[in-house]
Amino acid sequence: MSLALNRENYVWHKLHSLSGIIPVGFYMLQHLTLNSFTIAGPEKFNGVIQFFESLPKHLLLVLEIVAIWIPLLFHAVYGLFIVNRGQSNYFEGKYKWSQNRMYTIQRWSGLFLFLFLAFHIATTTVAKYIGGSATIIEYAAWQEKLTSYGYALFFVYLLGVLAASYHLSYGVWNFCIRWGITISDKAQLRIQKFSFGMFIAVTLLGWSVLVGFLIHKPVVGAENTPAMTRIVELGLPFA
Repeated sequence: MSLALNRENYVWHKLHSLSGIIPVGFYMLQHLTLNSFTIAGPEKFNGVIQFFESLPKHLLLVLEIVAIWIPLLFHAVYGLFIVNRGQSNYFEGKYKWSQNRMYTIQRWSGLFLFLFLAFHIATTTVAKYIGGSATIIEYAAWQEKLTSYGYALFFVYLLGVLAASYHLSYGVWNFCIRWGITISDKAQLRIQKFSFGMFIAVTLLGWSVLVGFLIHKPVVGAENTPAMTRIVELGLPFA
C-alpha cells in the first residue's frame, strides 16, 4: 500500500509540475502580453476584450473550462496538498542554501496566489458571466477599480503580479529538475539564472499592464469610440 501511494504521489507531482508550465504558465504569459495593450490606450485594450467576446459563447466557455479553469484548479488544490504535507526546514541553519530558499518562497507565493486569484477571478470572469456583460472587465472599469480605496487594490495587484511572476519563473527551475531536464550542477545553475531573468522580465511586463490602466483617460460610452464617431460624421443611421 505504501509503495502504491508513493508511485501515485510521484505521478501527481509530475503532473502538478507540468500543469504549472502548460497550460497555466503559458496562459499567464499570454494573458499579461495581451493585457499590455493598456499601454496603447483604452481603445486597444477594449479591442482585445471585444475580440474574445465576439467568439461564440459556448466555444469561449469550453476553452476557458478546459484550458484554464480545470488545470488551474488542479494545480492550486494539489499545490495546497503539497504545502500541507511539506515540512519547511529553511530556518534551520544548515539548510539555508539558495535553492532551498527559492523552493520555500515558491510555496509561500503559491499560498498568496491561491487567495489572490480567487478574488481576481470572482471579480472579473465570474462577475462577467453573472452580469452578462463584459463592461466590468473593460478599461474604464479597471481604472476605477485600481484607483479606488486610495489605490489599495492597485498595490494588491502589484503584489499579485510579483507573486505570480516568482511562482512561474522558479516553477520553471523546479520543473526542469523534477522532469530530469537539468541533471548536472552546471545545468541547474544555468536554469536558476534563467529563472531570475524571467522573474524580472515577467514582473516588469505585469506591472506595465497595471500602470497602463492609470495613464490614459478611459473612453466612457460607445458614443465616444472612434467607430461610432465615424458613423456620426458620415450621417449613417444607427442599427
